[in-house]
Amino acid sequence: MANCEGVCEIMTLKAIKYSNGKLELLDQLLLPSETKYISITGVEDGWHAIHKMQVRGAPAIAIVGCLSLAIELQKEGYNSKKSLRQEVEGKLNYLVSARPTAVNMKIAADELISLVNSLDRDESINVDVMKLRFIQAIENMLDKDVADNHAIGEYGSQAILNGIKSDKTVRVLTHCNTGSLATASYGTALGVIRSLHSYGKLERVYCTETRPYNQGARLTAYELVQEKIPATLLCDSMVAALMKRQNISAVVVGADRVAANGDTANKIGTYQIAVVAKHHSVPFFVAAPLTSIDFNIPSGENIVIEERPAHEMTHIGECRIAAPGITCWNPAFDVTPAELITAIITEKGIVRPAEIEKLKDFTRRSSIS
Repeated sequence: MANCEGVCEIMTLKAIKYSNGKLELLDQLLLPSETKYISITGVEDGWHAIHKMQVRGAPAIAIVGCLSLAIELQKEGYNSKKSLRQEVEGKLNYLVSARPTAVNMKIAADELISLVNSLDRDESINVDVMKLRFIQAIENMLDKDVADNHAIGEYGSQAILNGIKSDKTVRVLTHCNTGSLATASYGTALGVIRSLHSYGKLERVYCTETRPYNQGARLTAYELVQEKIPATLLCDSMVAALMKRQNISAVVVGADRVAANGDTANKIGTYQIAVVAKHHSVPFFVAAPLTSIDFNIPSGENIVIEERPAHEMTHIGECRIAAPGITCWNPAFDVTPAELITAIITEKGIVRPAEIEKLKDFTRRSSIS
């Protein structure tokens, strides 16, 4: 087990460490029993870290994927702008394939490909300047993600507090992990919870274990304990009983992709929580940066759902918990229909799913420059 010093250190140093052309990731497969950083030396390392879920969470996937490309480019020399452009396009498309459901990596890749094409056409710069500007654009993604998360936390906390129309503290339920371990820092849905706690308005957060990968039990609980946020862990199957017995003020979850009609893909188990919340008249919020909104996908029916290996269901670590020979179905995500979502919280404000078109102009403005 990691000692107290190691645990406290991770909350200070964050899950993604990048400086002076060096990238290290906290291996989230080992948490909470071991705190260990792995070195990412290029795109191949980045692809495997994403695919194996050593890093996860849609914003973090995009940041790590793009930084792995920046690391690789810094070590290489290019004879022409064309060769650099071709290298960038190929590597970015490869990174997108690591986990296709999380749209943030695809959006970042599209924006970076547009940037590298623009730099290629600019006759006033040479290949060295082109490479430098491209790498700087990737590095700027880190700071922007942190700022966006703080804005999401502020908007979301105020929406929840406005909904209770009293001076009481709130009880909030969340699913999976959407905190510092899933983003550059602070978090999306967990950022909302952090903001509530900072105002002294959070009575308790309930986090699901999030089977079969246990991101809630391993990662969300880990973050909440370290920051001394009042929290209770529960099994995924206990949500309905919790809502019946406790006065839950709101549910707040993250998103890996939001469709043009407001349907939302998130970690498997989110859909059933939304159904239960609707039955118990509990507001259901989705917290996600604009980079998670894909206006090219008309509805959740068109979102590709990643399916994971059976081993994740049949084993915990190396210990088999399921009968040998049983077949498994293991989708990593499900889709929550827009009609079950109270509102979507972004860094630019809050909208109801039916009003998501209002955010289209913001998504057209590239976050990469």
